[in-house]
Amino acid sequence: MSYETRVEDGIIIFTFNNPKVNAIDMNTIRGIAEALDKLEKDESLKGLILTGTGRFFSGGFCLKTFTTFSKIPDVTEWFKFEEDTLLRLFTCKKPVIAAINGTTTAAGMIYAMAADYRIAADNPKIKVGMTEIKIGLSLSPAMGNIMRFGLDTDRNYRDIIMKGELVSPAFCVERGIFDELTAAEELIGKAKAKVAALYDTLLHPFTDLKSLQKREMAALIKKELAEYDWNMIGAVFMDERIKKFLGMVLASIS
Repeated sequence: MSYETRVEDGIIIFTFNNPKVNAIDMNTIRGIAEALDKLEKDESLKGLILTGTGRFFSGGFCLKTFTTFSKIPDVTEWFKFEEDTLLRLFTCKKPVIAAINGTTTAAGMIYAMAADYRIAADNPKIKVGMTEIKIGLSLSPAMGNIMRFGLDTDRNYRDIIMKGELVSPAFCVERGIFDELTAAEELIGKAKAKVAALYDTLLHPFTDLKSLQKREMAALIKKELAEYDWNMIGAVFMDERIKKFLGMVLASIS
């Protein structure tokens, strides 16, 4: 398994656990989808916390998967399910909190930004950012628009997406990208308290308020996914130069 789940105080805690960098593979994405199914169906559950193990929240998608795609339909099938799950996470009717315990890059950053609130461990050794531009990759509709929504400003988008450099959690809090810093040992407790603060109110107005906040972006993402040329992303991962470069990155991590 590339993840773990448990329920504490009526909250699902979903933990990325895929050494060395808690890479997100298809098994992980299915796990998130299952957690969302459970959260939506069980009225006793209040929300979802995403976190990681060890020194990483998540270092992004599993590069081994990306280097072993054999044909374009394999790529498009993988990303269609991923995009649908990411959109579901972004629009979940109950609070989603990212408890950022360690380094958070690429898709790890995207999944953190899909949350409603982001709390990071106060550790200057943690690195945060988006490196796709440096390895020849763009972003698909759900990924790109969720990042644009969360980063909020042109300056943040340029500094995080276009530069492809890694920054600290403190930088992200200063820029309004993350919401707060806390001691590592208090991270999950703070995340659980935030879920309760958002959801444990009379008639749970959080649900409607979140829908008002995100519905225009959600509608745009759905429209772009319906119109998206999936062969375009398929061609990227069939490109031998991309495969070779991703293989080199994978080897360096391994």
